[in-house]
Order: sequence, then C-alpha cells, then structure tokens
Amino acid sequence: TAFATGNAQTGLSGWYLSMYLHKEQHGRLGFYGYDLQDQCGASNVFSIRNDEGLPTELRGANYPNYAMN
Repeated sequence: TAFATGNAQTGLSGWYLSMYLHKEQHGRLGFYGYDLQDQCGASNVFSIRNDEGLPTELRGANYPNYAMN
C-alpha cells in the first residue's frame, strides 16, 4: 500500500489493519477486557471505532478507554 500510494502513513495504517483483522480471532476480551485496538498498533494511526461512541469522537487507535475518565 505504501509503495502504491507513495505514502508511508497509508502503508502503516494498512499493516496495522491487517494485524487487527488477523488477531481478532482471539476474541475481544482476550486482553483483560480491553479491545485489541488498545493494545497494539501505532499511536499515530487514527481510526473510527464503530463499536463505541459517535464517529465525531475520533481518537488514536492506542488510546485506552480508562484514560477517558
């Protein structure tokens, strides 16, 4: 992806997306109740988490839920 687009950030996002999809088979409660998105990936890759909140609540992939309190 990075080679095709000439953008390293796009390639990094694609790599971590493939890692999320590959490791999702372990279940969503495999990391002490936190999502896999909170445990691995680049902190500067932003994503919309469709299972919680609104799409306007954008935050990084590594931003833990307990930091919101």
